[in-house]
Amino acid sequence: MYALLTRPQNKSGFRPLPVVIIGNGPSGICLSYLLSGYIPYFKRDSLHPHPILQRKLEEALDVSILDQDLEYLSEGLEGRSHSPVALLFDTLQRPDTDFGETAESVLTWWHETDRAIPHLVLGRNAPGGAWHSIEGSMVTLSRGEWMGLPNLPFKDWLKQKRRGLRNNRATAEDIAQYYQHYVMKKGLQKNFKCGTVVTSVRKENSDSLWNFNEKSTEVFQVDGFFKTVKGDEEPFSIYAENVVLATGTYDSPTWLGVKGENLSYVHHQLSALEEAVKNNSIGIMSDPVLIVGAGLTAADAVLFAHHCNIPVIHVFRRRVSDPGLIFNQLPKMMYPEYHKVHQMMKEQSAACAGPYERYVSLPEHRVLSFGKDKKCIFQDKNGYQKVYKISMALVLTGSNPNLSFLPNNGIDLAMDSDQPVNPKRNPIDVDPFTYECTQEKGLYALGPLAGDNFVRFVQGGALAVASSLLKKANKNPP
Repeated sequence: MYALLTRPQNKSGFRPLPVVIIGNGPSGICLSYLLSGYIPYFKRDSLHPHPILQRKLEEALDVSILDQDLEYLSEGLEGRSHSPVALLFDTLQRPDTDFGETAESVLTWWHETDRAIPHLVLGRNAPGGAWHSIEGSMVTLSRGEWMGLPNLPFKDWLKQKRRGLRNNRATAEDIAQYYQHYVMKKGLQKNFKCGTVVTSVRKENSDSLWNFNEKSTEVFQVDGFFKTVKGDEEPFSIYAENVVLATGTYDSPTWLGVKGENLSYVHHQLSALEEAVKNNSIGIMSDPVLIVGAGLTAADAVLFAHHCNIPVIHVFRRRVSDPGLIFNQLPKMMYPEYHKVHQMMKEQSAACAGPYERYVSLPEHRVLSFGKDKKCIFQDKNGYQKVYKISMALVLTGSNPNLSFLPNNGIDLAMDSDQPVNPKRNPIDVDPFTYECTQEKGLYALGPLAGDNFVRFVQGGALAVASSLLKKANKNPP
C-alpha cells in the first residue's frame, strides 16, 4: 500500500508513493498525463520540416520519445526557449509554428498502462492552477493554440464550445475550463487532490518510517492539509520517492518595500481594481488610480481603467524605449491593445497635454512612499520629487513563487543560492535534460520555477521529468 496518511497513524506496512507533484497547473497536468502511461511515438508517415531531426527520429521508429536520448534529439534546435527539451517537444507537437505554419503534430500517443507510474497531484485550486485566479475576460499573451496540452488541441475543444479565438488568442476563462476538461477527458482525475495546501517538504530516512527488510533509502515527507467541504483543515502526510515542484509563480506578488505599502488602499492584484469598480467605490469622478509597473498585468490594469473612464497615473522605472520592455518585443499586429498602452506610455506625460485624456505616464519614476492621506510621493531619474493625491494604488510589478514549504524557502536550490528563487532572474538550478534539481536528487522543478514561463514550453519539462522517472522505475522495479 502506498503512503497517503492522515496524521496521526501507524506507518508500518506502507510504501512511499513513487511521485508527488505539487501544483496542478499546465505543468502538473501534462506530467500526470505522461505518468499515466500515455507514451509519445514519432508517426511513421510523418515528415518533419527539420531534416536533421527527421533523420534522428527515423533511426528509432519503434522507440518512444520518452525512451530516447533527449539530449541527442534536441541538439541543434533553436527557438524562443533556452531549454533544449522544451524546444524539442514543442517542435514535435507544433512543427514550424513560429513561422506561422499549422502543420499537424508528428507525434502519436499510445496508452501503455503497464508503464504508468503511480503519482498524486496536489493543488489549491481546481485543475488549471492559477488560471482560475485570473479575470476570465483577460486574453492570453500566447496564441490560443499554444495553450493546448498533448493529444487534445485547444482549437478543437473551442470549436466544440462553438467559440473562437480573439485575434488568435484565448480568454483566461476558456483556458481554465479547457484544463479542467482535459483532466476529465484523459481520465486523470483519480490522480488529482484539489483543495490541498502543502506546508512542508523534507527528506526522511526510510528506516524510521517502514518496517521492511530492504536497503535503507531516503524519502520525502510531504505535509499539509486538505480543505474540507465544511471549511475545516484536515492534516495529511505523504511519503514519496520523488517530488516535483510545479507551483508556478503567482502565489506572492512582488512588493516595492516602501513606507505605507501595507495601507488598505494599496493593492497588489488587478482584481482589486475590478472589485472597486464593481462596488462603485471607484468611478469617473474619483482621484486617479495609481498603477505601478511596466509589464502586461499593469497594461491590463491601464486598459481596464481606460475602458471604465477612470483617471490613471502610470508609474514605471524603465525608459519607454528600453528594449527590455515587453511592449518592445511584441508584434504590433498581433497585440493591438498592448501596442495602444505602449503608445499611451510614450505620448502622454505629466509635462504636457497629450491625446489620451485621464491618463498620465511617468516613465523613469519610482515610488518613495504612500501616505495615510492617500498622497503618494514619486521621484524621477534626476531626483526631483512629486506628490499626487490618489484614490487607490495597484502595485503590479510581478510575482514570486511561494516556496515557504521548502527548507530556507528553496533558496539553496536556486542558480544563485544567495538570492530568492525568481523565474526570470534566478530559477531553480536543474539538469536541462531531466529537470532534476542539481542540489537535491529526487526533487524536480517544472515550469516557471525552472525558467520556462510559457505553457507551450513547460510541456518539454514534463517530458524530461517523465523520461527520467521512467528510467528510474526501470532500474528499480517495485
